[in-house]
Amino acid sequence: MSVATSRPHDSAALHVTGQARYVDDIPTPRGTLHLAFGLSSIARGRITSMDLAAARAAPGVVAVLTADDLPFDNDVSPSIHDEPLLTDGAIHYLGQPIFLVVADSHLNARKAARLGEISFTQETPILTIEDALAADSRFEDAPRIWSAGDAAQALKDAPKSLSGSITMGGQEHFYLEGQAALAQPQDNGDMVVNSSTQHPTEIQHKVAHAIGVPMNAVRVETRRMGGGFGGKESQGNALAVACAIAAQKTGRACKMRYDRDDDMVITGKRHDFRIDYDVGFDETGRVLGIDFRHYARCGWAQDLSLPVADRAMLHSDNAYQLDNIRIESHRLKTNMQSATAYRGFGGPQGMLGIERVMDHVAHALGKDPLEVRRVNFYEDANRGLSAPRSDAVAPPPEDISGKRNTTPYGQAVTDFVLHDLVSQLEETSDYKARRAAVREWNDANPILKKGIALTPVKFGISFTLTHLNQAGALVHVYQDGSIQMNHGGTEMGQGLNQKVAQVAASRFGVPLEFVKITATDTGKVPNTSATAASSGSDLNGMAVKIACDTIRDRMAQHLAEQHQCALADVRFADGHVDVAGNRKSFAEVAKACYEARVSLSSTGFYKTPDLAWDRIKGQGRPFYYFAYGAAVTEVVIDTLTGENRILRADLLHDAGSSLNPALDIGQVEGAYVQGAGWLTTEELVWDDNGNLRTHAPSTYKIPACSDRPDVFNVALYENENAEDTIYRSKAVGEPPFMLGISALMALSDAVEACGSSYPDLDAPATAERVYMATQRVRDV
Repeated sequence: MSVATSRPHDSAALHVTGQARYVDDIPTPRGTLHLAFGLSSIARGRITSMDLAAARAAPGVVAVLTADDLPFDNDVSPSIHDEPLLTDGAIHYLGQPIFLVVADSHLNARKAARLGEISFTQETPILTIEDALAADSRFEDAPRIWSAGDAAQALKDAPKSLSGSITMGGQEHFYLEGQAALAQPQDNGDMVVNSSTQHPTEIQHKVAHAIGVPMNAVRVETRRMGGGFGGKESQGNALAVACAIAAQKTGRACKMRYDRDDDMVITGKRHDFRIDYDVGFDETGRVLGIDFRHYARCGWAQDLSLPVADRAMLHSDNAYQLDNIRIESHRLKTNMQSATAYRGFGGPQGMLGIERVMDHVAHALGKDPLEVRRVNFYEDANRGLSAPRSDAVAPPPEDISGKRNTTPYGQAVTDFVLHDLVSQLEETSDYKARRAAVREWNDANPILKKGIALTPVKFGISFTLTHLNQAGALVHVYQDGSIQMNHGGTEMGQGLNQKVAQVAASRFGVPLEFVKITATDTGKVPNTSATAASSGSDLNGMAVKIACDTIRDRMAQHLAEQHQCALADVRFADGHVDVAGNRKSFAEVAKACYEARVSLSSTGFYKTPDLAWDRIKGQGRPFYYFAYGAAVTEVVIDTLTGENRILRADLLHDAGSSLNPALDIGQVEGAYVQGAGWLTTEELVWDDNGNLRTHAPSTYKIPACSDRPDVFNVALYENENAEDTIYRSKAVGEPPFMLGISALMALSDAVEACGSSYPDLDAPATAERVYMATQRVRDV
């Protein structure tokens, strides 16, 4: 069987030999033109004059376009038509595209883009959370508020209470392959676009609007991306649209890619947050009431900020039963890059808020934070709680609110496994003994202090915009028995194509080598959802399964009729088909079916069942199921400098019945390191003028190989998904990212050893912040 086996990434050999072809590697026609944006040098104001003569006269320049030169729709937003490709005169952030240079080479385009002479009237930019609140600069008229129970009364009645705040920075995606697009004009005004995008259909949609044609005149192809992490869900729109417009105007192929500096200056990041909280609790650490205030810095355009902020609210409970909770979310508009999708999509921010609370409560009670976390866990799924039938329809929100093992938004938690999962990890990581050893170390060492933390993850799987939970596929079986597979998901290094190919091979009972994976193509599978929300394997795997089963059943029906036997007597396995005791190769059967005029091609369509969500009320069942995990991280800090290291990490993650354990373990490892990087070394810094100062590898520090833990133990938790997902697997793209939260909590634990007060360690916990936290603790 091809599923549930470890197989290498389908492009592994191409990756390590450098032969994998990305957008920038595609051979281009003679005369292909190259594009670059001229960018704003201020963060807020209006253009008073613009002289582009020098740019137009620069070597190799074919054209210079402004907003007035665009033929149709000047918009590249994924949401509310608020993001012009080229400014209409208003400047909203430093780095905003103002004009577009079309030249004969990439270098000539970039050089010419710097020659525009532009005058502005400047206004004071809104950059901070405090600035935005003072100006009431936001994307919704009022903060979004969701609640369950009576948080105010519970806080008033609680025997113990405390208040606090945590700030967490944004994060640059830093995909290895930067943003890139290539547009080639076709007959009759059609356009073919190659784009490094997680959302080919959105590229198709935006390009069609921009050049004034229906979507059927635009075909978008994506073979692979060199990383995405959410940064290619909407941020690639501008490049594809610019290329298509220039290609339509010049009749020549047009290509655009951002250099790293331009990429970081132009594109959006993870949303940074400040979360304020008031919590009431008892002597065991049980949370009785809690009030959260989320302040999200969203940047200049709405982009995907509303659903990101929603998901932060949805994950404010993480793994904990919070009967009395109020969550107030402010989506603030600021003069900087438009914050966008990033792995976890708001979930990490919301989850970090409640994990800080658990840590803070434990400190106040003098308890091991793990003890406080356990006291607040949802009830075990194995204690009399059963999973819903797969055909059950989610009850209306008002019928499921307020019950035990129910989230603040009213979804029943029927598959909670963290009691057992955490116990397993506690034992395999030797957590108790190591925690005692950390205390002994700290008592004996005045300079170097160690810390250790175990934090859990409960992450909801599905798009919160319900209609996106659908997928299509197209499968062909050729007369020689070879199989071609296409689906709406995109490959960005996560191994989606290999997993889905394993599904196809399993359905036909053939070796994986029989299955050819083809590029994602809007001309083959239409109306695709973004490969995001960790749903790639869930959605596309099921769509491919349905297509394969349709073809297989046609073949079986033909064979059963031919041999006058029951369908149950036709079995596909090991590259052969057994029919009532007769064995033929799959290739022989495919040829016979072709000659008998049996259709060997089929589409497949899947939609996630049982979803019901009202985002205004904050009630319903937005998620099909939850993925779980936990991590133990041990760190050491130098109290004289704040320098720190992750010494060891032990991870146990729930991937359900894994489709490919090797790929899933790789995802868990990478996600943890990326999550720890967000919370430790990756710092985005804007100056008072709105200029992003950390815009290159020299100033922005992602984790390197040397930053991974010296001891790194990763395992998958054995747990078949209770829901009817593809082979009972679980999504594994985003959930393990939040395992990195344990690194920040471990650093906080180490700082706590320097004094008696709570460290209040913000993220990213850079060496400077760790050092200052040690001083705060000592000063009290």
